[in-house]
Amino acid sequence: MITDWDDAYENGGYIPNAESYGPKWEAEAAAYRATMVDRMEVVSYGPHPRETIDIFLPEGAPKGLVFYVHGGYWRSRDHRLWSHLAAGPVAHGWAVAMPGYVLCPEIGIADITQQIAAAVDIAAARIKGPVHITGHSAGGHLAARMGCVDITLACRDRIKRIVPISGVHDLRPITRTAMNNDFRLTMESAAAESPALLTPYQNFDLIAWVGAAERPEFVRQNALLASTWSGCFIETQCVEIDGQNHFTVIEGLADKNDPLTLALVN
Repeated sequence: MITDWDDAYENGGYIPNAESYGPKWEAEAAAYRATMVDRMEVVSYGPHPRETIDIFLPEGAPKGLVFYVHGGYWRSRDHRLWSHLAAGPVAHGWAVAMPGYVLCPEIGIADITQQIAAAVDIAAARIKGPVHITGHSAGGHLAARMGCVDITLACRDRIKRIVPISGVHDLRPITRTAMNNDFRLTMESAAAESPALLTPYQNFDLIAWVGAAERPEFVRQNALLASTWSGCFIETQCVEIDGQNHFTVIEGLADKNDPLTLALVN
């Protein structure tokens, strides 16, 4: 039984050289953007400075849209830190949209959910074809929320796959963490934002992806979503990748041949 929920959601303390990943990602993201200056668009979807979307375009007409939502526990980081993760899907001919969003505590998690829904529709209006939604950690939660029946999307019928990576899909345990000082979740409001407690639409498949070397709570949450949504009559997969932790698990998206990229776009 978990008694220390802050420790259950602590990632960096259990990853060797965790402090090295931020500068590494920043350098890789900047290098990738430098190669994409002629095939990158920045689109606003709201009045806040963080309400922008970077769209990376492949050579030729896109096969469809991959929509990637960044993590940071809903309260930190910027979408530009992970620009290089567009490389894998772009190499397969997909456009990739990466939105920013306003962070907690300036707004609440439910408000971020609505921002992401608005960003999905804005991006999808610019790119034809199927829409595949993914995201990491808090972004995995937000990706899964786009599949829930309480979310209204103009592009709903075009969403064919959702791939949450290391997502938090039942937010009720978050109410027992110090982070909740920023979120101000109650058990009721946490449940209302928990994909594992909500009903999915029927027109997409789910691949719930996690590193097997992550904190046990993230492995549990990943399996929880796949299990509960399989009972809602959609096709689900639960994937646990040996040796990958909460930081390394997303890096495969930069490689067109990585299993995560292939699962996302095929």
